[in-house]
Amino acid sequence: MKMKKVLITGCNGQLGRALFSLLKDTNIEMLNTDADTLDICDAAQVDKFVDMHKPDTIINCAAHTAVDKCEIDAANAERINALGPKNLAMAAEKIGAQIVQISTDYVFDGNAKVPYTEEDQTNPQSVYGKTKLAGEQAVINNCSRYFIVRTAWLYGDGNNFVKTMLKLADERDILTVVNDQYGTPTSAIELARMILYIIPSGEYGIYHGTCEGYTNWYEFACEIMQQAGKKTKVIPVATSEYKTEEKSAKRPMYSVLENKKLNSMGNYRMKEWKEAFTEYMK
Repeated sequence: MKMKKVLITGCNGQLGRALFSLLKDTNIEMLNTDADTLDICDAAQVDKFVDMHKPDTIINCAAHTAVDKCEIDAANAERINALGPKNLAMAAEKIGAQIVQISTDYVFDGNAKVPYTEEDQTNPQSVYGKTKLAGEQAVINNCSRYFIVRTAWLYGDGNNFVKTMLKLADERDILTVVNDQYGTPTSAIELARMILYIIPSGEYGIYHGTCEGYTNWYEFACEIMQQAGKKTKVIPVATSEYKTEEKSAKRPMYSVLENKKLNSMGNYRMKEWKEAFTEYMK
């Protein structure tokens, strides 16, 4: 299906901004919405908006991603991460549109030793993961033209691990970062490119979309310091030693995703994580 008119929800987030930067100089008409212009949790409002504007593609970047806050306020996480996607999927189906639902590595339990593929069994361990999985299922059950795109360790134009590390580096001489949680730092612009690559294919289904390769948070922090020319010392620490709030969400220890479906489609590959990070830092 050709993309002529695209509705982006959560347009002020990292991925929403990356999509805007790639689409702004094209002939694709963009409907950029955020919580203040479209409440995805209000079925009647979503229905009316989608019916009026008739996008051929909906990209749902809206989500409650504050994983620790989700543990405290499960009802709100459920509304935004599960009910919202359901409303969008139902509205899309009514007008024959396709939907791209952004999901997460948190749908897995993080106990694997090899990268997760799209066919692997989900087993979320946190409210965030459970509500995001419910969102995936709501989209699958309510729209026949869907792309579920699971990503991880996202950074771009907005609040993220990179910004946090650079801010802390300006305030402290020494930082402690966990070295036993593995995943793949993924640039929002790389994820946006991947999404725009798969949409016209019509190859619906579940995708993993992360940069290639993997690392841990400590090694990523070291790379950030090196590329930013910071002298701050980074010290590795085990998750078990790291003090967290009592109500904090359980982090997956291993959340490396394999882009199996994407890599089987053709010769398109997402960039290796260090290469993508260098592009971002420039």
